Amino acid sequence: MLPTGLIACVLLHMAASVEVPKLNMLDGGQMPAIALGTYLGFDQNGVVRSKSKELRDAVLAAVDAGYRHIDTAAIYETESEIGEALKMKFNEGVVKRDDMFITTKLWNTAHKKEQVEPAIRSALNKTGLDYFDLYLMHWPIALNEDNSYANVDIMETWRALEDVQRLGLTKSIGLSNFNKEQLQRVLSEGSIKPVALQIEVHPQIIQSDLISFCKSEGIIVMGYSPFGSLVMRYGLQFPGPKMDDPLLVGLGQKYGKTPAQIVLRWAVDRGVVPIPKTIKPSRLTENISIFDFKLTPDEIEKINQYNSNTRYTIPSFWQEHPNYPFEKIDNPVKDPFKKD
Repeated sequence: MLPTGLIACVLLHMAASVEVPKLNMLDGGQMPAIALGTYLGFDQNGVVRSKSKELRDAVLAAVDAGYRHIDTAAIYETESEIGEALKMKFNEGVVKRDDMFITTKLWNTAHKKEQVEPAIRSALNKTGLDYFDLYLMHWPIALNEDNSYANVDIMETWRALEDVQRLGLTKSIGLSNFNKEQLQRVLSEGSIKPVALQIEVHPQIIQSDLISFCKSEGIIVMGYSPFGSLVMRYGLQFPGPKMDDPLLVGLGQKYGKTPAQIVLRWAVDRGVVPIPKTIKPSRLTENISIFDFKLTPDEIEKINQYNSNTRYTIPSFWQEHPNYPFEKIDNPVKDPFKKD
């Protein structure tokens, strides 16, 4: 057992690159068991953009640390810097294209059948890649260019995703932020099964029912916001365990890990691919260094007890859309995508 104060020192002396295991997808592909998230968030000015190539540099450091799965989306506006970093690493011979697994997502304003292929080609052009490994429908919510609600059925969009997969523009297709009923509809009416569902998963929303259903269908769950209440959100501290939580600290001391690593391992041990995001090299190394230990079933269950079904991603400004996937709330927030 390592004293808590020594854990940071151990992190600094870890091997330069971690070997990440892979999960088998139902279409025969393989997905690395952790992904680097590249969403930089929103502020009063809209989408937060990378400054001075900070995201590109984070991806460069991530590849060196052993990350082989990068998660992005059209709305994040990070595809170009990711492509720049990948090109640099390809040219250096550090990795080949086949070594990397790149996930991106279709935004809500491109859900019509005729919009999907141009959208993925635009994303490929930004990244400089010939194909994506996984292309997700970001939300089951179709919008017009002015962000008003569009009358587009989710199956029209899904069938267009099937088409771009058949064209070889992406190896696999999947969904994001769909609820169980919406996922069941795609499974029953689609020609190609989604290989993955990306949803919010952390100790405050453990998603047991939806994860179990996905497992029964062979669908991999990817979990965003994996730290939950451990980190500040929107400049605020929310209820729930923090980095000094006694259970997480105790498990960290047992395994020589930080509380953040314990929570990431909790996700991995539940069969979820966590998507932590950071641009700090030390955090990149910390987050990926979770594959040399395993939590016991009892320890997993203890962390499960933090569940309060608390979401941090609540786009309540869309909650009157017929395909809004979550519970409605009082006093919905203003739509950050709409211009005044």
